Amino acid sequence: MSKKIAVLVTDLFEDVEYTDPAKAFEEEGHTLTKIDVKTGEVTGKQGETTLTIDKAIADVKPEDFDALFLPGGFSPDILRADDQVVAFTKSFMDEGKPVMAICHGPQLLINAETLKGRDVTGFKSIAIDLKNAGANFHDKEVVVCGNQLVTSRTPDDMEAFVRESVNVLK
Repeated sequence: MSKKIAVLVTDLFEDVEYTDPAKAFEEEGHTLTKIDVKTGEVTGKQGETTLTIDKAIADVKPEDFDALFLPGGFSPDILRADDQVVAFTKSFMDEGKPVMAICHGPQLLINAETLKGRDVTGFKSIAIDLKNAGANFHDKEVVVCGNQLVTSRTPDDMEAFVRESVNVLK
């Protein structure tokens, strides 16, 4: 069954951390809605990918979506400064909907205060932040917690991240 996936993304996202999972999700029949603080275009930090934002955060509700995808790069750190984005993220975790976060993506989950007791991974530089947020950090290519939350460390873990994300969406 196809799912509606909200993607929280802004400038300086890690290009491949959006493009590879997005392609896989679309191939599985899922639809993605790119959401930022405002509409317009955003560019990946490698400069290889430009995305058109579909909706501003003020114009969406979590109940309109089945899952949440958080690409990494600097995007999650920028987005977590916005209270609406953080509240949107928190609702997916609270409702038990699938959440897929790679690299720095879990930074949004830290600000949403939804990681206490959860098994996660992420980029090495945020490992202490994840632990301080109460998460059980694992230095593994992919961690699936409660058949809901999928996290990975870097683009090198992409194959495992995509595989487990697709599985959780089933």
